[in-house]
Amino acid sequence: MQRIGPATLVFLLLAAAAAVFQPGAAGVGPTAGSAPSVVLAAAVPPTDTCTSCHENLGGALAKPAAGMGSDVHAQQGLRCASCHGGNPARTGMDAHDRAAGFVGAPTAQQTPQFCARCHSNVDFMRRFNPRLPTDQFARYQTSVHGKRLKDGDQAVATCTSCHGVHPVRSVTDSSSPVFSTNVPATCARCHADPVRMKKYGIPTTQYAQYKESVHGQALLARGNRQAPACNDCHDNHGATPPGVTSVANVCAQCHSATRDLFVRSPHKTAFDALGIAECTVCHGTHRIKLPTDAMIGARAGAVCMQCHPTGSAGLAAAATMRGSLENLKTAIAQANKELGQAADAGMDVSEARLDLDQASTQLILTRAATHAADPKAVQQSSGVGVAAAGKARAVGAAALAEVAFRRRGLGVSIAIIALVAVLLWLKFQQIRTLRGGGDSR
Repeated sequence: MQRIGPATLVFLLLAAAAAVFQPGAAGVGPTAGSAPSVVLAAAVPPTDTCTSCHENLGGALAKPAAGMGSDVHAQQGLRCASCHGGNPARTGMDAHDRAAGFVGAPTAQQTPQFCARCHSNVDFMRRFNPRLPTDQFARYQTSVHGKRLKDGDQAVATCTSCHGVHPVRSVTDSSSPVFSTNVPATCARCHADPVRMKKYGIPTTQYAQYKESVHGQALLARGNRQAPACNDCHDNHGATPPGVTSVANVCAQCHSATRDLFVRSPHKTAFDALGIAECTVCHGTHRIKLPTDAMIGARAGAVCMQCHPTGSAGLAAAATMRGSLENLKTAIAQANKELGQAADAGMDVSEARLDLDQASTQLILTRAATHAADPKAVQQSSGVGVAAAGKARAVGAAALAEVAFRRRGLGVSIAIIALVAVLLWLKFQQIRTLRGGGDSR
């Protein structure tokens, strides 16, 4: 029996790997509709001439090798041949061995399926990160990007457009383009480019508007990673603009309570009949400002006046709801003033502060209740807060009355003490005078 030499053994291993990673045609990625295939890292020999060769080529050809040090795939033990195939045990162009499954760099059209060979394989991905979803390619195909790519538009975003390439960093890496605080700028690379967006007729102001919004300020200025970025509303792999019928559900991912109130309001029926979006009518889309009480009512600047004309029942209802809010805010302000003065005077009003906190919480709930557009419900909610604020204010007033009483008592005591001191001084002077007179006789 003929012995198998090391070189032959390596070739057989690479051939086995190529069988797993076999592309649909020579020199291209898997054909459309083919089952995802995977290059197993274990099939790659320790010798890796891909890196040693490319890092010495300079320029653009050296960048892939330079970036692999921080690539999430390389950190998991995957190498160049794991994705691109070829024979990393050989040198020069011989490493680009088609027989060993070399496919080179995929085109934009091939990229999603190229990545899906591993990322759509549940068993393979479980070896590295069981929590990583394996439906990204399926979702991408339903997105605006995926549909346009399928129609031959290679200018749309693919996997590498957002995640980068050489290195592809983990989503938890703060330097990754898809790290939560970097997502808006990553989307803006295309969506804020007027030249790139011109043929699609898409506005390019979204990123600038988002940076001014309450969401953008929270995420970008204050680093609050709980604040939504582009992908939280538009999705990431299944990216699509929210439609008229889905806006409320998109916003409800965070604002579920206000959505539930809105669906019970008369606005829900009216908006459905008119075929207009829900939350965005009052709050806007990308430039969403911090909501204030000035948005509701019949005063200048109130969003209610966009639809309800002067003298209408709708505007009257809005004015009533605004009045309920103002009454509660006034009650809270008065109670806070009383308690503050009492505390400054040294009185313990900590228990009354709990009532004031309840009133402040009720103000938040009352503001949310306005989404139901029911003046009676808003008035009832604000009434609970006014009662709590009144209770706190009563404690503050009693504490201030006690302070005044103590001060009056202290004043009287000081006056009596002063009077006694004066009388004693006079008596002392009288005694001195009498003694002085006796000596002179």
